[in-house]
Amino acid sequence: MNADPSLRARARVHAALGDPARLAVVDALTLGDASPGEIGADLGLPTNLVAHHVKVLQDAGLIVRTRSEGDRRRTYLRLDPHTLASLTPPPLHAGERVVFVCTHNSARSQLAAALWRDRVGGEVASAGTRPAGRVHPRAVKVAHRHGLALDPTGTAHVSDVIGDGDLVIAVCDNAHEGLGGPDRRRLHWSIPDPARVDTDEAFEAAYADLDDRIARIAPAVDR
Repeated sequence: MNADPSLRARARVHAALGDPARLAVVDALTLGDASPGEIGADLGLPTNLVAHHVKVLQDAGLIVRTRSEGDRRRTYLRLDPHTLASLTPPPLHAGERVVFVCTHNSARSQLAAALWRDRVGGEVASAGTRPAGRVHPRAVKVAHRHGLALDPTGTAHVSDVIGDGDLVIAVCDNAHEGLGGPDRRRLHWSIPDPARVDTDEAFEAAYADLDDRIARIAPAVDR
C-alpha cells in the first residue's frame, strides 16, 4: 500500500495514542498544561516512564514543550489541537449534488434525501434502479413523524437522475451491486430493506440508521 504522507502522519498519531498511559497523558492535557512532574504525580508514573511517553507524544506532534516564564528550569507540556484535529478522515467532496439510490426509490433513498436536505443542505435527489410507482406509505408516515416531507408520487429511475458531477450513495445492497463498476464516485450504505418486514418498527429502524450515518458524515462534507 502506497499511503500518502497525511495518512502516514495520522497512523503515527494513532500509534502514539495506543498506549493507555500516553492516552491518559493526552486526556490530562486536554484540561490544561502541566509539567512532566505534575503529570507523573497525577497519574502515578515514575519519572523515567513519563519522559519516555512524553518523547513519543512529542515525536508524533501531539504535545509541545514551553519554558516557564517564572522558573526557567521548569517546562510545561501542552496539547497541540491541530494534530488531534488531523485524526478526522479527509473531507468528503459532495460534488454538484448528492443522489441517494435504492432499488425501488420508495423508502430508504427517499428518507435519506429528505434527511440530507434537512441536516446538511445543498442539492440532493433520490432514484431507484427499478423504481416503484409510489413512495411506500410507511416511509411517508415515518418522515412526517420526524418533521420531514416526502412526495408520495415522486419516484424516478437512476438513468433519469444521475449526472456526471453527482456523488452517488447507494443505500441498499442490490442497488450498489446493480450500479456496476467503479466508473462513478459512489459510497455504499448497507441498510436492510424495511419493506421486506413491512412494519412501522422496520421503517423507524431504517430511518434511525440513515439519520445516524448522515449525522456522522455531515461534518466531513466539503462544499
